[in-house]
Amino acid sequence: MLSRRGVLKGLAGLVLGATGFASYAFAIEPRWRLVVTDYGVSPTGWPADLPLTIAFVSDIHAGEPHMSLARIADIVERTNALGADLVLLGGDFVSSQRIVLQGYHAREWAPLLGRLKAPLGVYAVLGNHDWWHGPAPRLPADGGRGIRDALVAASIPVLENDVVAFSHRGRRFWLAGLGDQLAHRRNGLVVGGVDDLAGTLAQITDDAPVILLAHEPDIFLDEPAPRVSLTLSGHTHGGQIRLFGYSPVVPSNYGKRLAYGHIVDGNRHLIVSGGLGTSIFPVRIGVPPEIVRIRLGGAAAT
Repeated sequence: MLSRRGVLKGLAGLVLGATGFASYAFAIEPRWRLVVTDYGVSPTGWPADLPLTIAFVSDIHAGEPHMSLARIADIVERTNALGADLVLLGGDFVSSQRIVLQGYHAREWAPLLGRLKAPLGVYAVLGNHDWWHGPAPRLPADGGRGIRDALVAASIPVLENDVVAFSHRGRRFWLAGLGDQLAHRRNGLVVGGVDDLAGTLAQITDDAPVILLAHEPDIFLDEPAPRVSLTLSGHTHGGQIRLFGYSPVVPSNYGKRLAYGHIVDGNRHLIVSGGLGTSIFPVRIGVPPEIVRIRLGGAAAT
């Protein structure tokens, strides 16, 4: 039989363990951890003799307690150190937590992102929170105009159902940036997006390979294969809480199927970043903030 003292010691241990777990989830993983996650991908539609390295940064959610201006500057420095050919930003730049100790205007953090450098440039799409909020926490929603303007002023083009053609190592490829799929809401409910996948892909004028940048991953299962060689998305934060490969809540209509990582469906390839900041609640467990590096084609073997 358990003694009273043994029961009290057990309860004290549980309390201390829970306190430590909560402290790690709030103060350590989201604020102090930062990893680089590498993927080597050789999609069917991507030429093996076209090596390309992409640095992918998503879901910054600028604002305290976890995403200070100094931390954003460090993320920029770490990203530049990867020496990628192309840097892509996956949206959700603004803070969307219920607890915001200090918010930042887009005019404060966008110039820091403007320090990102890559031979083929830096390109962005907006996320749902960029549409739902103003350029800083507690400012009225402006449909992402303030955020878009701040990024463009920092020399970062924002793609919204737009395409860009690149010439790299004597070969051609396309970047397609999709409009946000959850852009419009009314009375707290999503009522529509500004995405136009068919119209975006229709702007591509040849059979060169295509990379699609889309904030939410759900569009992946609607893509014509193998027209899009690789899709890059964020939005889910990898579930933000991920234990033993399971996340209790994933903001996707397909749940854990599109929650995180490299997903292959037939000839289609999707990489979902766990992102950098936090949304709704300021905690991360089992999915540390990450910068994603993708090596395509010949670069995938290096």
